Amino acid sequence: MIVEDTALDGVKIITPKKFGDERGFFSETYTQSKWDAAGLPFRFVQDNHSLSAAIGVIRGLHFQSAPFAQDKLIRVLRGRILDVAVDIRRSSKTFGKHVALELSSDNWRQLLVPIGFAHGFCTLEPNTEVFYKVTNYYSPQNDRGLAFDDPDLGIEWPFPISDVQANARDRSWPRLRDLVDMFE
Repeated sequence: MIVEDTALDGVKIITPKKFGDERGFFSETYTQSKWDAAGLPFRFVQDNHSLSAAIGVIRGLHFQSAPFAQDKLIRVLRGRILDVAVDIRRSSKTFGKHVALELSSDNWRQLLVPIGFAHGFCTLEPNTEVFYKVTNYYSPQNDRGLAFDDPDLGIEWPFPISDVQANARDRSWPRLRDLVDMFE
C-alpha cells in the first residue's frame, strides 16, 4: 500500500497493491493491520456503494456534523470520477481550499477524506460505481452539505455547471461563507 500526502493536511491518496496474472488481478483494498502500521488510526463501520448512470453527475459536497461526523475512504469500482475534498475547518490554514483528483477503476487510487472536509465527485464515464467506507453511521439529522458550485471554492469541474446532473438537495446547500461552523 502506498500512502501519499496531498496539499490538504489529513487528506491522503491510498494506492493498494494489485497483483495480476492471466486470470485477472487480486488486491487487498483495505487491511486494518496495514493501516495501523502506516499510522492511519481509522476504524470503518459502514460501506456505501453508488451507481451514477450518466457522465457529468455530481454528488456532493457532503459531510456529517458531530456526533456523527465521518472519515471516508473512497474508491471507484467501475468508471472514473473527479473526486473533491474541501477543507471546512475554520481554524485551518487551508480553510476553503480543496484537492481534486481523478479516481478510476484503472488507476486504483483511493482518497482518504478525514472529518472536517466536505466531499463530492463528478462522474467522467457512464455507469460509474463508487464505493466508500466511513467511520461513523449515516445520520439523516446530521447530514450536511456545501454548494458544489460556490465560486469562492474555485473548483474546476470537468463540465459546465449548467450541464451537470445534480439532485435538488445538492443544488440547495449553502455557500462556504454561509456555512454554520461545524469544525474548528
